[in-house]
Amino acid sequence: MAPFQSGVLPHRSSRSHARLSSRTRRILLAAFPILFVALSAPAQSTPAAVAATLKDPDAARALADFQSRTVVKVLPNGLTLVLCERTDAPVFSYTTIVDAGDANDPGQQSGLAHMFEHLAFKGTEDIGTRDYPAEKVALARLEVAYAAYDAEQVKRVDRDPAKLQQLKAAYEAAEKDANQYVIPNEFTEIAEANGASGLNAQTSLDDTRYFWSMPENRLELWAYLESDRIAHPVPRQFYRERSVVEEERRMRVDSSPVGRLIENFLEAAYSAHPYHRPNVGYQSELDHITATEAAAFHARYYAPSNITVAVVGDFKNTDALPMLERYFGAIPDGGPKPQGVITVEPPQAGERAVHLQMASQPMYLEGYHRPDYRSPDDSVYDALQDIFSNGRTSRLYRSLVRDQRISAEAEGFTGFPGDKYAGLFGFFAVPAPGHTNAELRTAIHKEIDRLKTTDVTDAELAMFKTRARASLLRGLDENQGLAEQLATYQLRYGDWKQLFLELDRVNQVSKADIRRVANTVFTTANRTYAQIDAPDAPSATAAPNTGNEPGPSGPPSAAPATGGAR
Repeated sequence: MAPFQSGVLPHRSSRSHARLSSRTRRILLAAFPILFVALSAPAQSTPAAVAATLKDPDAARALADFQSRTVVKVLPNGLTLVLCERTDAPVFSYTTIVDAGDANDPGQQSGLAHMFEHLAFKGTEDIGTRDYPAEKVALARLEVAYAAYDAEQVKRVDRDPAKLQQLKAAYEAAEKDANQYVIPNEFTEIAEANGASGLNAQTSLDDTRYFWSMPENRLELWAYLESDRIAHPVPRQFYRERSVVEEERRMRVDSSPVGRLIENFLEAAYSAHPYHRPNVGYQSELDHITATEAAAFHARYYAPSNITVAVVGDFKNTDALPMLERYFGAIPDGGPKPQGVITVEPPQAGERAVHLQMASQPMYLEGYHRPDYRSPDDSVYDALQDIFSNGRTSRLYRSLVRDQRISAEAEGFTGFPGDKYAGLFGFFAVPAPGHTNAELRTAIHKEIDRLKTTDVTDAELAMFKTRARASLLRGLDENQGLAEQLATYQLRYGDWKQLFLELDRVNQVSKADIRRVANTVFTTANRTYAQIDAPDAPSATAAPNTGNEPGPSGPPSAAPATGGAR
């Protein structure tokens, strides 16, 4: 995986992320282990043309095999099912993707999509409750009590401290009353008692995913559990889970130097698009989001038309599909697929900088705006990442770590903080003892210069293509990874077969493509950088201009930024 996330470690088998070193992953995932979940995918083409346009023989053979075993069904309520038979072992795996993440959080409700990850397995109207009719009444009373308390709490004028304490006591009493009906962990225990493994959920800025594996003879039980969880969720212990998320934010952002670096960096890089928001949310907004707001978000974005479910394993499609249609087709129709984010980040007109001073290990981070996953150059960005960062033979490792010994770690990465919309190509480096962020900045820009002015070698390009091929084909070998890829490509392109165009797109990457993209994207005006320095240490702005792009004689100065929530 890769940098800058905030929750559970994603399990995705994305090529783009697998190449980052384990040390960088530990550093960056410690701060934001959900947010960076970009997906490498080929450029879009019409579904009918996929098989005809495949040039790679391995991809063509794999596609022919999978076509004979895979079926897609869009149900009358809009939900999409993708089933793939694989009889290697008596198990199955699934991935459910809801096409909404924290980029879809409503105004002043940041972190709301992420809350569903924490509520995912709290149960339904039938599971996790001792008496749902009574619990429903108690939860309604809780919302009334909390709304009254919150309304008094947010007053900026004439707030009555005595009244606030009374309302808080009433809210806490209502919460205690609702909690008496909860059977803790019943949903999870039912699943695990029937062989479920890897039961988990993850939220990114782009989407929300749910997944686990089970014995094949529990397929119908899974269908009941998953469809019921989608159709009849109950926001049990919402405010308790909200407190868990707030603690997560304090640990991963507020108390973490790298977390503060990332948050400030994204806020500088994005002035309009919601990619500037942390998916864990801002503390001041987390303090006030409610179960009522969560219910409204669920009604809008968990409509069946916004959900894709892929199942891979030991079953016959002719038997499984009618059964799954019964369960998932019973989810109430939520209307047309909701509109996604329409905000487009304006072109950046000048370098942006963030300087943090704190008692911490120095760190340097810079990024350049790039198009979303639909770009014809998507595989070119993968090639850039591979050449910069794949292992001990990569350019950044050889130059900054091995030869100059100025960096403990240096990596490039693409599709951050997401790739559903236009994201960033980034660089992250940690100075070695006795060296500075300014040295790293200069060294990184020299390596960018090389890509702009000199073709990559035949060996570098060949190794990228070999590794990409091996990674893609390996990703099809296990049920969970395949379920995720099928769901992803079906959602992103409306046709899972687009997955097999990936090798063609990789094979078409040329040296000229790499130089062209490097010269287009890696410019001063398109760059945002952020760094942590010890108090009174020299900043990266002290580095001379390396001339790697047109612009002023040196980087512009920036007022120091401070971490913290909005």
